[in-house]
Order: sequence, then structure tokens, then C-alpha cells
Amino acid sequence: MRVPKTGPTRQTAPLRRKTVKNVGNAPSVAGTSAPRNIQDTSVILGIPPEEMTEKVRTAIMALMSEVDSMRKELELAQRKISELEKLADQDGMLAISNRRAFVREMTRMISYSQRYGINSSLIYLDLNDLKVINDTLGHAAGDAALTHMANIIVKNLRDSDIVGRLGGDEFGVILPKADEKVAKVKAQSLVATIQQTPFTWKDKAITLHVAYGIHPLLGTESADQALDQADQNMYVHKKELKKE
Repeated sequence: MRVPKTGPTRQTAPLRRKTVKNVGNAPSVAGTSAPRNIQDTSVILGIPPEEMTEKVRTAIMALMSEVDSMRKELELAQRKISELEKLADQDGMLAISNRRAFVREMTRMISYSQRYGINSSLIYLDLNDLKVINDTLGHAAGDAALTHMANIIVKNLRDSDIVGRLGGDEFGVILPKADEKVAKVKAQSLVATIQQTPFTWKDKAITLHVAYGIHPLLGTESADQALDQADQNMYVHKKELKKE
């Protein structure tokens, strides 16, 4: 699941001069990036040919160069802003949303439910025994286990679903327009797929076990309250697994 979009980044149109058709004997060719013609610019500015002295020409050329430089700087700044926005919403290790971005998306879904009465569901997933993996095989193995789990989750969700890392070994999934029954089926399917797909660390296959909790997003509580309830439900499932 890719990082959720927070809304399109507003693109500032690059500075453009008007297209002057057939100025002199040089026809305008759309889509080309040929250098600007000083004669075209003089026509746009309304400068009579007899007043196009060398001094005026030099000043116009300097202005055109400055405008081009500013346009390039603006385009570069826009790309950097877009990259920073993506980094701000992405988990530091995994290619999914971080907790802040996930909670923001969940708040949006709750508001959607309040306004339109179309409910969604939250799945809370916890990787059991991550500490054991870290202590026995090293933190690199633990990171590999988390990456493996995240990849499986992403591959088994719809494009409209939202996945994020909530903490060290905890993940959240938002299922838009899915009721509690559908969420439970999906949670059980994810848990089974993760368990049936061991990850390999130094030629050793390691089976991962996951506990889950689900909670409907009915628009009657905050994102933090919904997360807390789903977390509690997950711990109920974790205790059941320990009894088995």
C-alpha cells in the first residue's frame, strides 16, 4: 500500500511568454525548448524596432535570463517540497505511512462517516515475539521481519485501503466502506497469509505470528479513541493465542 495522498500538491505554472506567430520568417513551433527570440520579446513589449538599441537589447536579454533562472529555481523548489511532503508522511524504515499520516487519514474517514453515514473499519495488527527475534538474531533480522510483514499486508489490500506503521511492531489498516464483519474476515486472512509465508534470515525460515483487533469507524469517536479500542481488542486476541 503506498503512502496515502494528502491532496495534490499545487503546481505553479512556469512563466511563459505569449506565442507570437510568424514573427519575421521564423514560425512558432509548439513544444520546442528553443532559446527565446529577442525580436519576439520586443514585439510583446511593444518596443518599436527603431528604439531597439544595443542598450535596450542588453537589458531585455538580462531580464529574460533572470526570468528563466527564477523559473528553474521555482520548479526545483516545487520538486523538493513534494519530496519532503512524501518523506514527512512515510515511515522511516518501511514504504508505508507513519503514525501521524495514518491518524490523519483515519480522522478523514471518520469525518466522512459523520457526514455521509458510510462507515469504514480499522484493523490493528501486532507482530508477536519481535523482541525475541531482535534478541536472538539481531535487530537487522527484526527489521527484515517487519519489512516482510509490511510487504505482505500491502500486497493483500485494495488500492483504496490505507496501511501505516503505528509503532515498533504494530500496524494499522483502514478499510474504507467496509463493515466490521468484512474487516474481521480481512484481518484473519492477513494473519493467515503472514503465518503461512515465513521470511528467510540467513537460510533459516522463520514463521511470524500476528495478533489482530478490529474496530468500526462509525464517526462517533476520535481517531485516538478508535485506535485505543482496536488496540484493546488486539490484546484480547493476543491473550487467546498464548492459551493455545
